[in-house]
Amino acid sequence: MTSFLVRRILGALMILLIISAVTFYLFYAVPRDPARAFCGKICPPETLQLVRHNLGMDEPLFVQYWHWLVGIFAGRELVQFGDCPAPCLGYSFATQEPVFGAIVDRFPVTLSLTFGASIVILAFGIITGMIAAWKVGQPLDKIASASSVIGASLQIYFVGPLLAFYLVDTMQLIPRPSYVPVTEDPVGWFTHLLLPWVVLSIIFTANYTRMTRSQMVEQLAEDYVRTARAKGMSNRAVFFRFAWRGAMIPIVTIFGVDLATLLGGAIITEQTFTLHGIGELAVRAVQNNDLPMLLGVTIVGAAMIVILNIVVDVLYAFIDPRVRLT
Repeated sequence: MTSFLVRRILGALMILLIISAVTFYLFYAVPRDPARAFCGKICPPETLQLVRHNLGMDEPLFVQYWHWLVGIFAGRELVQFGDCPAPCLGYSFATQEPVFGAIVDRFPVTLSLTFGASIVILAFGIITGMIAAWKVGQPLDKIASASSVIGASLQIYFVGPLLAFYLVDTMQLIPRPSYVPVTEDPVGWFTHLLLPWVVLSIIFTANYTRMTRSQMVEQLAEDYVRTARAKGMSNRAVFFRFAWRGAMIPIVTIFGVDLATLLGGAIITEQTFTLHGIGELAVRAVQNNDLPMLLGVTIVGAAMIVILNIVVDVLYAFIDPRVRLT
């Protein structure tokens, strides 16, 4: 187990290094000058040159990337902004705020959005898929399958405003979506994020319903399931004791990736409901040609994905005894 974790962690660090380097290079491949955007509309050439020097943008690209990489672990001194303690992801070109601080401030919004949506996704998606597999070929199975196809066809930017208009503006059943810290008002935190949770989970729930159903049907046709039935075990015991464990492996895999993606920023949902999370931060960084903020958000999202992939691999051995980490 230890050697497996060491190999995976080293591989994850290499992936993060490659992603950050590619993002850094692609940013400068875009024909826009971040220094000019930082300097403002009226910027004489000598002022522009001074800004480029203060931002360290007059150095070779590799040197700039190396300084940024070292700053994550050891901090660094920035001419334009002063001391930047580790983990230093730089300062935003647009707002002059520390990138790491901006991500930390907005992470609770994205975390709350992801947490609630994940519960809805797992509760409705997996349970509905298991019911459809239990009643395969029957009307309940057909209704669940049809509903999942419809749900997968919907888009957040369409369903979100539509439900907000009816549930918030017209019927006034729930408050307008916003973020309330759970430590200050747990009830307000729940009610204000309920609509974004439902909207974000619609597409994912539909996908998990179809995936769970297909995996359960496949597992129920396996030899070990037929053997258990031949020994006199009831269908209910076979279904819940054996088949679901084998069916959960691909579901756990996909859920790990989806969860990491959501933690990296549910961009469309945050934009739809004006939630100031990491996704909104990424959109603003792209619009403002803000390299430090864009790199910071990219690294956070990539780190979520590789970390949760390692967790998923470890969970395999606990879900299915046929899987061993070697």
